[in-house]
Amino acid sequence: MQSTNTSSPTRRWLMIGVLGAGICGLPLAYAASDDVILESLQTDHLNLSLERVANGFEHPWGVAFLPDGRYLVSERSGQLKLVDPASGEIRTLTGMPDVSVQGQGGLLDIALHPDFEGQDSGGENDWIYFTWSKPDSDGNGSRSALSRVKWLNGELGEVEHLFEQSRASGPGRHYGSRLAWLPDGTLLMSIGDRGSEPSRAQASDDHAGSTLRLTATGGVPNNNPFVDDPDTLDEIYTLGNRNIQGMTVLSNGEAWVTEHGPRTGDELNHIEAGNNYGWPDVSQGNDYATNEPIGRDSLPGMVDPVYVFEGRFAPAGLTQVTSDAYGEWEGNLLAGGLSSEKLLRLRIEDGAVAEEELILEGEIGRIREVAQGPDNAIYLLTDDPQGGLYRLTPTH
Repeated sequence: MQSTNTSSPTRRWLMIGVLGAGICGLPLAYAASDDVILESLQTDHLNLSLERVANGFEHPWGVAFLPDGRYLVSERSGQLKLVDPASGEIRTLTGMPDVSVQGQGGLLDIALHPDFEGQDSGGENDWIYFTWSKPDSDGNGSRSALSRVKWLNGELGEVEHLFEQSRASGPGRHYGSRLAWLPDGTLLMSIGDRGSEPSRAQASDDHAGSTLRLTATGGVPNNNPFVDDPDTLDEIYTLGNRNIQGMTVLSNGEAWVTEHGPRTGDELNHIEAGNNYGWPDVSQGNDYATNEPIGRDSLPGMVDPVYVFEGRFAPAGLTQVTSDAYGEWEGNLLAGGLSSEKLLRLRIEDGAVAEEELILEGEIGRIREVAQGPDNAIYLLTDDPQGGLYRLTPTH
C-alpha cells in the first residue's frame, strides 16, 4: 500500500434537540424530520451542519432523487418508500417483487435512468432500476438480480426483470448490488462473492465477485472486455471483487468503488475494464477465525488497491463532491462506513489518496449510503431498524 498524508481533523459540534422548523426554510417532514443533529461541525476546510430529513425506515439501502423534489428510499425488507419533504408524507409504493430477506439480502440499491423525466403518464425513460436478492423457487438459495419498474407520477407500473447472476448461493451474504451509470449510458452493477466460496471471484464463468456492465435494457454492450472470450461471461467488466458496496462515477467518467475486505483490508479501487482485483488470491485482510492473512499482498496480473482503509472500516456508500459550494472539497470522495460509523473525505491526486479526513464518527450510526443530491447537499442513509435520511450542508 502506498503511503499517504492524513490530516487530523479538529471537530467541534453543538448537539441540538428537535427544532420546530428545519434550517434552509424547509418544513418539517414525517417522523421528526429536519431535526438539527449537528449545528456546527468544523472540518479542515468547511463548517457544516447536519440535519435529519426523515426517519423510521427499516434498514434503508439506497436513495434516488426525483425531479420534483421527492425522494425514493429502498428498504432491505423489500419496501420502496416515496418521501415528500414538502408535505412530510412517507408512503410505501406497491408493485415490487418479493425479495429474499435473509442476512444481508433484500431490496438493495436503486437508480433512476439517466434521462428520467418523471412524466405523469410515464415517459419513455421513466424507469427506476433496482437490485435485489431474488429467491430461488426451492427456497434454498438466492441470486443478485437487477430489475426496473416504470414510474407513473407517484405509483409503480410494470416491472421488467433484466438480469440475475448465473449461479444461486445459500441466501444471506455478499450480494454487492451497487449501481452506477457510465457516461455512455451503460450501467455498472456489483455482485459480491456470495460469502461461502470466495474462489468464485476468480471464476470467469461465474458472475460472483465481479462488476458487470449492462445496457439500459439488461443486455451486453458489444464492447465489453470479455465478449470475445468464450471462457468468460459476457456481462463481466472486472473480476476479483469481494463485495463492493460503494460505487460512483466521477465527473471525468472514471468508476471508483469501495469494497469490503475480510477482517480488515477494506479497499478503495479505480474500476477499469478487464481488470482483476485479486480476491481471494490477493488481500490486505485476515481470516475471521484464525486472524491469519488471506492470500498475497500483490500478484502479477492483478491490480493492487488504490487505498486500504485503516482497521475495520466496513465501507458502504461512495460519492464525489461536484459542487463548488464545498470549496476545497470539490472533486473529493466521501466514503461511508457501517460498523465504523464513519464518514471519510478522500482527496485523490494522480490516482492515489493524498489526504484522508474524518468527518463523522458515531454521530448518526451505521452509514449505508452517501449521495450528492440535485440541491448539491450530501445525503446519508443509516442502516438501522429505524434508519434515517440525513443532509449535510456547508454553512456560512
